[in-house]
Order: sequence, then structure tokens, then C-alpha cells
Amino acid sequence: MTVNVDAIVIGGGIHGCSTTLHLCLAGLKPVLIEKDYAGRHASGVNAGGVRQLMRHIPEIPLSIRSMGIWEKINDLLDDDCSFESYGQVLVAENEEELAACRARVAELNALGFTHEELIDAAELRRLVPAVAETCPGGVVSRRDGAANPAQTTTAFRRKAAQLGAAVREGVAASNIRYSDGLWHVDAGTETFAAPVLVNAAGAWAGRIAADLGEPVPVETVAPMLMITSRVPHFIDPVVILRGRKLSFKQFKNGTVLIGGGHLATPYQDRNETVLDWKSLATSAQTVFELFPVMRSATIVRAWAGIEAKMKDDIPVFGPSSRHRGLYHQFGFSLHGFQLGPGAGAVMAELIVNGGTQTRIGDLGIDRFHPSTL
Repeated sequence: MTVNVDAIVIGGGIHGCSTTLHLCLAGLKPVLIEKDYAGRHASGVNAGGVRQLMRHIPEIPLSIRSMGIWEKINDLLDDDCSFESYGQVLVAENEEELAACRARVAELNALGFTHEELIDAAELRRLVPAVAETCPGGVVSRRDGAANPAQTTTAFRRKAAQLGAAVREGVAASNIRYSDGLWHVDAGTETFAAPVLVNAAGAWAGRIAADLGEPVPVETVAPMLMITSRVPHFIDPVVILRGRKLSFKQFKNGTVLIGGGHLATPYQDRNETVLDWKSLATSAQTVFELFPVMRSATIVRAWAGIEAKMKDDIPVFGPSSRHRGLYHQFGFSLHGFQLGPGAGAVMAELIVNGGTQTRIGDLGIDRFHPSTL
């Protein structure tokens, strides 16, 4: 039996769940199809950074749009998602890196963006007192923060279901085809049909795009994270580095989450990852050098999530260049969590209104069309 709905969303990460919710808010009745469960992969196991800081310029408007939603997330989801806004700080470890920070902020200001602020050594140490004395400054984005990724993704899914979305978890979307003006997708024993299809399948979205005649240069990656034993409170903002790979967040219970982009080996078809312990040791050594207070901490646990990384490190977001009613929303390249709320809102606008006031023109899949390569 075929079930007719207003839209089919494939992928239950934060992006698929957010788009499903915002379609409901616009009065549509979508179905969300997730082969595992909402937040099973990158959306539920990332560092939870709610970061405008150091975004690629083409995605800054989407990030700013999303930040406005994050700041009222409880009103949207009836869940605070453990969101805290203590800012995010980019630490420059030497004068050369500080000069690059200065150039970055000047470039953004010239484009009309003011969310990144250059800071000197004194302000850096006021914000991050435990940082090494040798660091000369950096950049701060004061509205940024962090949230609980699994809690957030689940909250989007739950709210969408409450507002009338059909949610199908534990069944893979298959046999995607277009006929008679509708997209048809099988999900277990059911078939759904709709005029709109959203490809938000994360690490699996590239296969869908390729099967539909829109291949893109995407790879599957597995960013690693680790958490430490408890140490006395010493930091509020999230910290990232200009030169070396590091992201750094202390929780209220004293544990510290360490990430930054070192990669595990993903086995996509088995939903598994194998950690690279040498790279994790490199992250630990960076923390040891930068924050002396951490030198007595131990690593308690480490893990990785599977996601899609684009060749140019910015997502594929917007309508298909070849098919009516098809939209792509994937390839967020290790930094998609903060974008999720805004991306869902913008995608719903594209679908319902045919356009959006948020500038996303440089994110389209048409940038990979053969005529432009």
C-alpha cells in the first residue's frame, strides 16, 4: 500500500529531524525515514559545539540564522537541549597565528559580519585563565556555546512527531524513484509518495545523490572524541586552536570533552568505526601542553561518529539541479550540528515558499555540476 504524504525526509540526524519539524510548523505532513534511530550517527555523538566561530564564509548566513533559533531553543522544542552560551574562543599560540586571526576578523568585518572579535593576551586570559602564558591572543564569538547532541536531536524528532510527522526508524529508505509527479520511497513494508523528497542521509546521502544522477566529491569520515576524568572547574567557553587540531569543553561535573577533527577509520556498511589511538594521543599531548591543569587527568572513554565530508568542506544544501521536488541537505563536514536548527527552517522555506531570505547560494549542489568542474 502506498501512503501519500506532503514530503519525504530521508535521514534522522539533526538536519533531517529539524527539517521535518519545520515542515510540520509550516502546515505540511511529512514522513521521516531513518535506517537506525534518530541521532544514531554524527548528530548524536559529536562534540555539541554551537559555533559561529571560524565558519567558512559561504555558510555564515546560515549559521547566524541558526544561532537565533538556538537562543530560543526551549520555546521551539520544549527542551533546553542543555544549551549553554559561554562563548567560543580560538586560541592563537604564537604571533604568526595571531596575525592570521587579525586578518580573518578584518575580512569578516569588511563583509559586514561582526560576530568574531579579535582579543589580546589579557582578554584571552580573562576568558580562559588556565591557558598557557605564551599564547598572545585569539578570537572570540561571544554568543556561541555548546549543547547535548543526542538530547537535541531526540528533541527535534519528538517535537516533529507531536506535530503530526510520521516517523519510521529502523527501516532503510530504498527503491527511490520519481513517477507521475511524485517521489516514491520504500521503507520496510510501506511505500511513501510525495511531491517533495529531502536527502538528509548524512554519510549515506552521497550514494542517494549519485543514484539520482548528481554525484558529488564526498567521503565518509569518523571524527573522534574522548572524555576525561573529573578535574576542578577551570574553564567556561569552548576552546579551539588556530594551528593544531583541538576542541575543548569542560562540563559541570568536571569532565572534559576533547575533540578537534582527528579521524577514526569508518566502516560505513557495518555502522562501525575503529579508533586511531595515535591521533588521540596527539590530542591528549596538545591538551597537556596548553592546559597544565589537565596534566593529572586520565582518559575515560573515546568514540567516533560517521559522517560525510565534502571536498570543499562546505555542505550541499538546497534544491536539486536536475530533479523537480528533490532537495539535498548533507555533507556538513564535521561542523553541521550548530547549523541544524537554521538549516531545517531554511529548507522548509525553500520547499513551501520557493525561496528564502537567508543567503545559501554558494552551498548548492550545482557547484559540482560537470560544466563547472
